[in-house]
Amino acid sequence: MKQNITISLDKEVIRKSKILAARKETSISKLLADSLTSIVDREESYEAAKRNGLSTLRKGFRLGGVRKWKREDLYER
Repeated sequence: MKQNITISLDKEVIRKSKILAARKETSISKLLADSLTSIVDREESYEAAKRNGLSTLRKGFRLGGVRKWKREDLYER
C-alpha cells in the first residue's frame, strides 16, 4: 500500500529537482521514492550481511583441510 508524505525543501533544490526529473522523464515523487527505496534496500542488505557474519563468527568456521599437527609440536618447551 502506498502512502503520501510531505517534505519541505529549499526552493532551489525543488527547481533543480524538476529539471532532473524532466531529463529522466519522470516525476520528483518517483525520483524520491526510488532514492529512498534504494537506501532502505542497501540498509536491509547490510544488516542481513552483518547478522550472517556475526552468526558465522559465533559458530566458528573452518576453511577445510585436515590438521596434521598438534599445538605441542609447534611450541617446544
